[in-house]
Amino acid sequence: MKSWRAERLTQLPPYLFVEIDRRKKEAIAAGRDVIDFGVGDPLRPTPTFIVDRMAEAIRKAVNHRYALGTGMPEFRRAFVDFFRGRYDVSLDPDSEVVALLGSKEGIGHLATAIVNPGDAVLIPEPGYPVYVSGTVFAGGTCHTMPLTEANGWLPDLEKIPEDVRRRARVMWLNYPNNPTGAVAPMSFFSRCVDFARQYDILIAQDAPYCELFYGDPPPSILQVDGAKDTAIEFHSFSKTFNMTGWRLAVAVGHPDTLAALAKVKSNLDSGVFRAVQEAGIAALEGVDHPEIRDQIDIYRRCRDIVVDGLCEAGWPVTRPEATFYVWAKCPPGTDSMTVAARVLDEADVVVIPGAGFGPAGEGFVRFALTVSEERTREAISRIAKLRW
Repeated sequence: MKSWRAERLTQLPPYLFVEIDRRKKEAIAAGRDVIDFGVGDPLRPTPTFIVDRMAEAIRKAVNHRYALGTGMPEFRRAFVDFFRGRYDVSLDPDSEVVALLGSKEGIGHLATAIVNPGDAVLIPEPGYPVYVSGTVFAGGTCHTMPLTEANGWLPDLEKIPEDVRRRARVMWLNYPNNPTGAVAPMSFFSRCVDFARQYDILIAQDAPYCELFYGDPPPSILQVDGAKDTAIEFHSFSKTFNMTGWRLAVAVGHPDTLAALAKVKSNLDSGVFRAVQEAGIAALEGVDHPEIRDQIDIYRRCRDIVVDGLCEAGWPVTRPEATFYVWAKCPPGTDSMTVAARVLDEADVVVIPGAGFGPAGEGFVRFALTVSEERTREAISRIAKLRW
């Protein structure tokens, strides 16, 4: 049978989460009791106060029409108010905020908006696979910035070759970080802004976990003086508000970049369903609601169950400061694919091998803390029985 697939698809690495899901389904079909720490999809439902606003909004006839443009003015103003309250940074709702159909969509389309064929794109590794796929679709060249434990899971800007710096169009950052759970200090963001100014590079800071923290709130890169001249930041409703299926996010910052992103989107989608934007307003107004804060406490307890249990079993694990991930170093003498396979085959537990986030992720596996406390204890008990 003839295939009309574009050659660019052959340049994409396997999308690991799909493969992990396939293996998990096979195990479940075989009747095994699988505990899934794989994909970072929150277990708890969207908070009631958000669902209630959606239920009202969906009955409004005006919301049944196309939602063209960069987002409802009321939604953009609500995000501006949230951002000012969290970071003491002012945004122009008309030029510095764009509503997205989830941050994954915006990340993918950003490359289409600003990357030309042959441009270098600086990508953290281990990192979210869409940074790579968006670059490939735009014809750009990926240059990886290895994240290492020794450097606090921050890229070493000094190790980026001079010729790559001069060809670079975009530098992707992601803090709090998936998969490592690391938080970047303001001093690092300041260095990145200086670096970007020197080489005329756009910084794209992906911040979907900014509200999932266990100590001090993580900073925004836009808190750096003048950062809006060279940076944009993505904020998602998916993880903070358990709204992964609703597809709602925003990009904020550099106005010309956001205008380019909006132009791509206007040619490829028709905006975010207005009722979802109304629900997003309720979410932003209730960001400190008990349902949201209680969720953080649950993640903290699950984090401690995983970290303490693995450490007792001899795994070297660092307690993350943010996100709902635990980035666990594999037992000595093993690799991430072997560990993930054995944990699934012998303990019926799904974890993500670090190699799936790029070669720099080898030697680690990721646990997503999206399982109940009871099931988390059961899973760690199973894993602790394995001998390596």
